[in-house]
Amino acid sequence: MSEFANVLRSWRDRVRPEEVGLPAGPGRRTPGLRREELAALAQVSVDYIVRLEQGRATNPSPQLLASLATALRLTAEERDHLCRVAGVAPPSRQVVPRHITPGVQRLVDRLGDVPLAVFTATHDIVLWNDLWAALNGDPSRYVGLERNLVWRHFMHAHDGVEWDAEHQEEFSSDLAADLRQASGRYPADRELAELVVRLRRESPEFERRWDTGRIAEHRASRKHVHTPVGPIEIDCDVLTVPGGDLRIVVYTAVPGTEDAAKLDLLRVTGLQELTPR
Repeated sequence: MSEFANVLRSWRDRVRPEEVGLPAGPGRRTPGLRREELAALAQVSVDYIVRLEQGRATNPSPQLLASLATALRLTAEERDHLCRVAGVAPPSRQVVPRHITPGVQRLVDRLGDVPLAVFTATHDIVLWNDLWAALNGDPSRYVGLERNLVWRHFMHAHDGVEWDAEHQEEFSSDLAADLRQASGRYPADRELAELVVRLRRESPEFERRWDTGRIAEHRASRKHVHTPVGPIEIDCDVLTVPGGDLRIVVYTAVPGTEDAAKLDLLRVTGLQELTPR
């Protein structure tokens, strides 16, 4: 059996179901994930997982390897090894990191009482909790550029979020400046280069802010978000993940306020709507 098949099976066996939000349940012959569970998490067929583990499927795509790495909670080093034994070059350090580390995944799993999402350095949303989806809409409905915060902000009239004039100016300027900074860090990332080209071509506002040459990181802010339970004023804090260049965005409301009460209500009603029946 190939090294790829060996490590894939070994890493599947070590992931506990509860670590990925699945019930442990009785009757398991192994403490790890079942093949069908890994297939669902990686969004591939069970048959393909079987063929990979038996060494009958070759040449998995980089996209599939990235999905497997996330589903199996691999570290960056383990992800790179998985790529190498599959005959695929590991992600270049010259492109934007998109790998979600086990620590980041655990953080999202445990902070379910606040809206929280994880973004790449280019503001692509890659992970979120249910309360974030209840507050902002479910990101799984979007594909491609529609999952990019900068694109949605400049191309969709700021997408249901309101600021006062000062915060609006600051937020828009910070997004463009942050994207410029990312383009300098990751000059070989073609998706990033294409995003900048399209934004400059299709958004006069973005083009104007880009042309200032400003470099900065997106900072904390306060905003009004329109939700099914009414408008909520929230504080938005941005935490940086060392080494992975990911940003964890957390929304909170001032305790004891009407906004906090609305957020609590949304936690109940919004999550009920997201729960499959």
